[in-house]
Amino acid sequence: MTNVSHRYQRDSRLADPDALDHAQALDELPPAPLTRVEAEQARRLISRNDSPDLPFEQAVNPYRGCEHGCIYCYARPTHAYLGYSPGLDFETRLVAKTNAVEALRAELSRPGYVPKTITLSSATDAYQPIERQWQLSRGILALMLETGHPVSVITKNALVERDLDLLVPLAQRRLVQVYLSLPTLDADMARTLEPRASAPWRRLRTLRVLADAGVPAGVSLAPVIPFINDDQIEQVLHAAAQAGASQAFYTVLRLPYEVKDVFEQWLHAHFPDRAQRVLHRIEDLREGRRNDSRFGVRMRGTGIWADLIAQRFALAVRQAGLNLRDLGDLDTSAFVAPARAVKPSAAGAARPGASSAQLDLFSVPDLAVSGPAASSPHRQPHAAGAATLT
Repeated sequence: MTNVSHRYQRDSRLADPDALDHAQALDELPPAPLTRVEAEQARRLISRNDSPDLPFEQAVNPYRGCEHGCIYCYARPTHAYLGYSPGLDFETRLVAKTNAVEALRAELSRPGYVPKTITLSSATDAYQPIERQWQLSRGILALMLETGHPVSVITKNALVERDLDLLVPLAQRRLVQVYLSLPTLDADMARTLEPRASAPWRRLRTLRVLADAGVPAGVSLAPVIPFINDDQIEQVLHAAAQAGASQAFYTVLRLPYEVKDVFEQWLHAHFPDRAQRVLHRIEDLREGRRNDSRFGVRMRGTGIWADLIAQRFALAVRQAGLNLRDLGDLDTSAFVAPARAVKPSAAGAARPGASSAQLDLFSVPDLAVSGPAASSPHRQPHAAGAATLT
């Protein structure tokens, strides 16, 4: 992975065992680039969405950038707003919004606030490896439980299991649902596509843990990439249903802004034999373009190939017994505005003295950077097969 140029340019990790199939693989992996976690202070945390093709109205992102390193991530361009590259910087120059819980508490306590389900998260993964240390997502869930506020979680990391003590009581009050993103069951493919996310088998086990605990769980088959993982639609949905998922949805690959360059570099490096076929089929889905940002078509594509994917998904969902009933909206009637005063939390507050910032869905709000920025360099080996591009 390189740092691709971006449209605003002017001039040791800790190993995550859930990302690997075998613990001994840690000794076989090349060293990863140094990752730094900077602390910023958020003036506001809630991002509001007016896109008609997204199933949520507001989201919170406790981090910016994502250590999972998914090559296809549509959120990569958000790093360009900061002057960072959507390439390697997106994975290695991370931001922890260390006052996230306090900032969210302040917003929820404002007069006139109307509760609507909050998505955790829309432009990062709230349970990426650095959450083990910072515990911002855990603090947010604790605040959701305290205030009776509904929350929808989407992640590809088994770390979400850590917070069962919060998720279970939220589920008992119809305040939470959790989706595991699972685009492939193939371990080698997963290590190439999303090198530091939990392994596919581990995500399936998380679905089972959640379902057995009574937490509504679903699967996100996203993205579907022609000639890369589109042959696995049926297998993924069947495995997810067997693991306890009750709901499923999908999207096709999106290549906004610099994601196109990052993805094409990766594609030619790892699948040179089929790269042109993949790109041509993407163009078939996008009316001759590599990306189509229009509402209503950007998530599913258009044309015969988009229709075939939709039909296969619908049939596989029926055969797997998914989406049999509408879970309905989460309960907003139990919301009680929190006290304005910041309360210390045993649920896992951020480190004392740290501060934080928040990126809107695809825009930048006012940020107050803590001074000096708290960098937390650490190293983690790449998962085997991780993209190395030049």
